Parts: sequence; C-alpha cells; structure tokens
Amino acid sequence: MRPLRFVALGDSLTEGVGDPVGEAWRGWAALLVAGLSDGPDRSVEFTNLAVSGAQTRDVLERQTPAALALRADVASVVIGVNDTLRCTFDIHAVAARLDRVYAAFRAQDAVLLTACLPDPGAMLGLPGALARPLARRQRAVNSVVHALSERHGAVHLHAAEGAWLTDRAMWSADRLHPGERGHRQLALRFHALLEQEGIATGNAPSAEPEFRAPTRSASLWWLATAGTGWVARRCTDLLPQLLTLAAAEVRHRARGTSARLDLSASHAVASALAALSVAERPDAA
Repeated sequence: MRPLRFVALGDSLTEGVGDPVGEAWRGWAALLVAGLSDGPDRSVEFTNLAVSGAQTRDVLERQTPAALALRADVASVVIGVNDTLRCTFDIHAVAARLDRVYAAFRAQDAVLLTACLPDPGAMLGLPGALARPLARRQRAVNSVVHALSERHGAVHLHAAEGAWLTDRAMWSADRLHPGERGHRQLALRFHALLEQEGIATGNAPSAEPEFRAPTRSASLWWLATAGTGWVARRCTDLLPQLLTLAAAEVRHRARGTSARLDLSASHAVASALAALSVAERPDAA
C-alpha cells in the first residue's frame, strides 16, 4: 500500500510559526501527521508548502500546482489573514481564488481541510477604530470559507471561535500566532474531525507541550527583533489604508450609521459568492 500523502498549504500559521523545534518551525500540520495512520502498514508522506506572508494568490498560483503534482490524498488549505492585512484586499478575488483551489483538490478526490480564522485586530489588541475594519474583513473571509467549504465538501474547522482564543497560554509572544500549546490544539481539533470521517486512524496528538514555553525575556527579544520586522513589513503596506478605514469608522459611529459598513461588507460577500454561482452555470455567458 502506497503512503498516505498529506500536503499542507497556507501561510505562517501552517508553516508553524510560534512552534519552534530546533532551528525550524513545526506547527499544527506536522503534529497531525502521526494521527493519520494507525501503524506501519501505511506510512504518511508529509509535505509542508506553507510560506509566511502568503496570500490566497500565492496559494492558487504557486502552492496548489506543486501540491497537485504530489497527488495529495489529504490537502489542508488554511489561508486568508494576510489578504485582510493588505491594501489590495478584495473579497471577490479571495472568493474566486479559493473556489478554484478547493475545486482543484476535489477534482483529484483529495480530502480537503479548511478553517476559518480569528480576527487579527482583536488578537493584536488594536484600538477599536483600527480593529473593527480588520474584524469586518476577517468575517467576510470566514463567511466565504464557510460557504465554499460546504460547497466543495471540505472538512472544516471553526477555529475562529472557542475559549482557546482568549487563553494566553495558547499564543506566542506576537499574540497573532499560536504557541506550541495552540498548535497542538489545532492539530487535536483537526484530528477529531478527520476521525469522525474515518480518515484519521491513529492516536490523537497530545495536548501537552513537549517543550517549555519561551521565557518572558525571550519573548520580548523576539518581539524586538523578528517581531518588529514582521509588523514593519505589513504596516508599510496596510497602515495608510487602515488609517483611512479607521477615519471612516469614526465618522460613521459619530453619525450613528456604523451598520452601513457591516451591511456593505455583507453585500460584498453575497455578491462574491453569487458571482461564482453564475460562473458555474453552462449558460453563464
């Protein structure tokens, strides 16, 4: 029997940022591997194509072709937060890309894993006027992921909710990526879903960390070095637009018309999904 091929696609979350092992990142997908097989009769070949900073365009254009060439039996596609952190954010484009990615794996009969993700503004503790526009974007992405996961028959994890989001022990120093305990929680929850589907036949990953959590001084050093660079790279692109969005947020709150912003975002999601449905009809032209 040939090995079960598990290919992980996405950004820094799936790359494993926040869960260091030696000089490399491990992460939830690598932790899940052992639980996909119950013995030596069938091994698991794991390939992690996720790259820090990746957006849906990167997954569609670079990671998906590589994963399809590997003929994945199980493919995880967890992506979207970086799209919300860019001035080029377009929920129509996000929906179209994800629809193509999901369809490509289902066409190969791969088991598709997806997840909705927490709001980055809330995780970073941004002020309300800055956090609300990001939250609205992340809700839009999650709504699209929910809908497309159902359409394509994906195994979908609701990772944007639950007590684990407010448990600081689950998160790394940057407050945006899970620490080892958080990555283990994601692996456990994915394993439970796959076990229900009869796909994960091995033991569930342990919930308890293998390594000691970084000390406060180590966490502060990371934030002052790599963490500062991470924030700076994204602020260069996002900050001007985020300030514009925040100004609009303040104006609408002063006028009592904040509901219009939520309504506009909901309409954009509905429009993006409707456009995909129209494109699928034979008489769409």
